[in-house]
Amino acid sequence: RGRVGRGKQRAYAYFTVPSAQMIEGRAEKRLAVMQALDALGAGFALASHDLDIRGAGNLLGEEQSGHIREVGIELYQQMLEDAVRVARARAGDGGETAEERWSPQIAIGMPVMIPEDYVADLGVRLGLYRRLSGIETDAGIEAFAAELVDRFGALPDAAENLLALVRVKRLCRAAGVERLDAGPKGAVVSFRDSRFAAPGGLVAFISRHADAMRVRPDGALVVARPWRREADRLAGVTDLAASLASLAA
Repeated sequence: RGRVGRGKQRAYAYFTVPSAQMIEGRAEKRLAVMQALDALGAGFALASHDLDIRGAGNLLGEEQSGHIREVGIELYQQMLEDAVRVARARAGDGGETAEERWSPQIAIGMPVMIPEDYVADLGVRLGLYRRLSGIETDAGIEAFAAELVDRFGALPDAAENLLALVRVKRLCRAAGVERLDAGPKGAVVSFRDSRFAAPGGLVAFISRHADAMRVRPDGALVVARPWRREADRLAGVTDLAASLASLAA
C-alpha cells in the first residue's frame, strides 16, 4: 500500500496471500495491470487504470456513489467552474455564480449511465457526458440520442434512462425542485428554500390530486404512485416534473 519508488528510484514490492485463497475479480485485474506497466514513470498510467477498475461517483447528483470513471472528473470540473464563477463575481468580472447554477439532485433507483460495453473508450465516454451536461433543449437531447445511435448502435436501457433524466433534471430546475427521490411507491419532491414560484397553482394542483398527494411538515411534496416498473416510474417522474415546471412558469 502507498508509494513504492519515486522518480528515477526503482523499487520492488512483494505481495503474498494465503495459499488457500484464490485471487479473482478486481484484485486479479490490478495485478495484471501492475505486471504490464513495469517501466519507470508508469505511475500515472497505473493510477488511471486503478481508477477505471475500482470506480466511485454519481452523474446527476452532487454526492459520490458510483464509478469515478463515469462521473468523478465531471463533478470536479463542475465544482471548479462554479468556484471560478464565484471568484469572478466577487472580483466584479460578472458571469453566472454557483448560486445561479444550482443543480437538482434526482434519484429514481435505476441504472443511469453510458455503459462501458456500449462506449468502450473512457475518453469518449467522458466527452459525451461533458456534452450532455451542456444540452438545454429537448431538440438537443434528441439530436444527441440520434448521434449515439448512429455512432454506437441502438441505445441500451441505461443510456435511454440517462437521456430521459437529463430532461427531468432541466424541468426540475425550471420548477425550483431541489431534490426528487422516486421509488416503487411514488416520489418525494423538495423545493429549493422550501418555496415554489406559484404557491396558489401548486395548492390547486395538489387539491386536484388529493388522493395521491400531500405536503409534509417540512414542505416536501409526497406523491403516492404505483411505480414498480422502471418504465412507469420514469414516465411518472417526467410527467410530474413537467407539471411542476408548467405551474412555476
